[in-house]
Amino acid sequence: MLDTDVVVTGVGVVAPVGLTPEEYWAALLSGRSGIKPLRRFDPARLPSPLAGEVEGFEPRDHLPARILPQTDLMTQYALYAADRAIAESGFEPVSPLDVGVITASASGGFDFGQRELQHLWHDGPDHVSAFMSFAWFYAVNTGQISIRHDLRGPVGVMVTEQAGGLDAIAHARRKVARGTPMMVTGGMDSSLCPYGMAALTRWGRLSTAGDPAAAYLPFDRRAGGHVPGEGGAILTLEQGGAARARGARVYGRIAGYGASFDPPPGSGRPPALIRAVEAALADAGIAPADVALVIADAAADPGLDAEEARTLAAVFGPRGVPVTAPKTLTGRLYSGAAPLDVVTALLALREGVAPATANVRDVDPELPVDLVLGDPRPITGDAALVVARGAGGFNSAMVVRR
Repeated sequence: MLDTDVVVTGVGVVAPVGLTPEEYWAALLSGRSGIKPLRRFDPARLPSPLAGEVEGFEPRDHLPARILPQTDLMTQYALYAADRAIAESGFEPVSPLDVGVITASASGGFDFGQRELQHLWHDGPDHVSAFMSFAWFYAVNTGQISIRHDLRGPVGVMVTEQAGGLDAIAHARRKVARGTPMMVTGGMDSSLCPYGMAALTRWGRLSTAGDPAAAYLPFDRRAGGHVPGEGGAILTLEQGGAARARGARVYGRIAGYGASFDPPPGSGRPPALIRAVEAALADAGIAPADVALVIADAAADPGLDAEEARTLAAVFGPRGVPVTAPKTLTGRLYSGAAPLDVVTALLALREGVAPATANVRDVDPELPVDLVLGDPRPITGDAALVVARGAGGFNSAMVVRR
């Protein structure tokens, strides 16, 4: 029989507004934004100069010098977050086979890849780093975390864009339910380099606003795209009974998960997000009325926002549940967004408060969504829903419980 009591015992956060869960949570409650003009390179040729860049992270302060030449910044973030999560869990494996790693990535090591392609173009193949063979790859975070901590349990990577963070956590949850004592999981992305920004611009969903307070406005009548960001979160999952028996700190439980895939454009069939949400609630064994808070995907695209709002209204009733989108303070973190939203949901349930959706002032009255605006809102209940959608039709939803 599967052990469905799978809990979170450690958290590592890298976000534009903080490098610990405490810093991140304090920023959400105060409304402190990490969206600013890009500093990593000159953004003059971009549609908008804005991004959610991580501040105050110095890799040499956290990682051995030998690791730095072989890793992209994305991987350095992931290693730091994994170090924090594993240390906080306090888990001591009997064997390296006791712990596995499953992460998500939407872009891989774009900055590393761009740098080495420039070396190839300007100087020739002899000047390309041998580490290029893996530093750009989607699975590199899984591999580097496994190597650093000598973890030889189940491994994997999910590449389903923003939905990937939930997909990775769900896959790790299954491994724990089937007997693996602990899994390290989550998502991390960083594509704020010219190569990455060129790809994102080509996608066509970036905001062109130059004012940080008006650039990322999901569900707002002024919505015109999202702001890119970087970072994410890494979690440790364990069997609940074993974690409590050894006195581990438990953030909460991964209670339910659902996924679906949208039909192709032009098919005439409706979007499938509702199937993911209903499957997550059914997997958790709860009714819609049991959900205290929804953390939205929050695309800030009028059509996608309307789809999400209609889905939530169909499940919970029009304006039937508080909804928030903390991404307006960090930007869209791609595969890192949903794991960070899971952390937000766990902290919101623990503290009994939902952070507000910053900067949104004019919610489209046609959208039947109860968006938390202005100040944080008290909530009661022990379950929250996280929604994530990935480019190309991926939908995922996850229920966490206090």
